[in-house]
Amino acid sequence: MTNLRYGGYLLLAMGFINLRYQTGHQGALLHSLAIVIPGLLLLLATFLKPTQEVLAKKNIQVIVAIIGVLLVGYSFIN
Repeated sequence: MTNLRYGGYLLLAMGFINLRYQTGHQGALLHSLAIVIPGLLLLLATFLKPTQEVLAKKNIQVIVAIIGVLLVGYSFIN
């Protein structure tokens, strides 16, 4: 669970940093929220017992990792 929590924190940080650096650009809030909201949901899911059981499965962890990498990439290109 710790690695998934770090991923959630990473997405939150990258989303807020993206918001700061995109200040003044049209749609910056929406682009940043597209990174922050999944990070917040992932972080919340790591603390709830029912979702911890789902996140403990290896295939789910791979899917979450792929989505996380795509969101980090998205933060760099927008």
